[in-house]
Amino acid sequence: MKIDKRIIPLAIGGLGIGTTEFTIMGLLPDIARSLDISIPEAGHLISAYAFGVVVGAPLLIGYSVKFPPKKVLMALMVIFTVFNALSAIAPDYTTMMIIRFLSGLPHGAFFGVGTVVAARMASKGKAAFYISLMFTGLTVANLAMVPLVTYIGHIFHWRWYFAIVAVIGLLALLFLKLWLPVLEANKDTRFTEEIKFLKRKQAWLVLMITGIGFGGLFTWFSYITPLMTVVSGIQESRMAYVMVLAGAGMVVGNLAGGYVSDRLSPEKTCVLLMTLMMAALAGVFFLSEYQGISLALTFICGALSMSVAAPINIMMMKAAPKSEMMAAAFMQAAFNIANAMGAFLGGIPLEKGYSYNYPSLVGVGMTMIGLVIAFRYKSLYGSGSEDKNKMAAERIS
Repeated sequence: MKIDKRIIPLAIGGLGIGTTEFTIMGLLPDIARSLDISIPEAGHLISAYAFGVVVGAPLLIGYSVKFPPKKVLMALMVIFTVFNALSAIAPDYTTMMIIRFLSGLPHGAFFGVGTVVAARMASKGKAAFYISLMFTGLTVANLAMVPLVTYIGHIFHWRWYFAIVAVIGLLALLFLKLWLPVLEANKDTRFTEEIKFLKRKQAWLVLMITGIGFGGLFTWFSYITPLMTVVSGIQESRMAYVMVLAGAGMVVGNLAGGYVSDRLSPEKTCVLLMTLMMAALAGVFFLSEYQGISLALTFICGALSMSVAAPINIMMMKAAPKSEMMAAAFMQAAFNIANAMGAFLGGIPLEKGYSYNYPSLVGVGMTMIGLVIAFRYKSLYGSGSEDKNKMAAERIS
């Protein structure tokens, strides 16, 4: 099957974003030692980036919505590249915190604009396929780049991690310039019109499921290196292989989530996946001292972390049919609220002196809240509630 080369620049951008977002989890001990801080303090760098995504997604989309998409995407990638390059030379913890926040600003906006661009480039009936191709970069990042860059960071220095991301950003800029077509801006769109979907309870339920429930998995993923090395007894030099295992789970989970969602409803799939997440995180808490079981749970948790992407995004599309770009940006913000909350709340038991399996216990509680909200969403907007959906849509319009 021939891949449309016009989508490749968006996938490369996704590769860079995925690499910078997730590699840091595997290098927290290295960064902590180098900057003379604790591992929970290093975990706040994850939260800083995620907070940047939350702030940047709606603001940058709102500002740039009237400009040609190609120019917007290139400007966002310039910001991304510059601040990742600066991360490689940040002299201290405070400076690094500020730069990581600024690095996160273009993340959600890039995917928000990119989602709409991918759909506009697609032929009839292939919009979802083109969007999935864009997110292939994110999947490849977790499968290949994150383990590779984690290994390089361990062997040489963690600063190489940010330098490599900056190079990927430059490649994305080059191919955006060469291959992305010039598309007309939607000059009739207004910021106030784009955010009208936030008046709908349906949209807020999806955002809460994502921000709280999905955050449970980030309590595990944010501290995966000390969990596997201290609790499970795996050598730090082998963490790259562990990250490959987690990345392989993400690839499988991404495909499985879409497959199951097509056969059940997105609402039922979301409830099922939240239930499995809660069980898997409980398994991490109770069973991580057994190395074989811990490795199996790494694959399972990795799979669950990506399996929710398809159904939850479909649920948001239902909630915001006329604001796709802004809704996609808000979904990225919600995922990164999950990232920030997971890293922050998961670090609390560590600061109190508890073992590295305790963050996942916090994750069980977060996922349980997400499950309750998912049940509520299903009862209001799931199968058999089409009339309710229609009435809600009529109230907004």
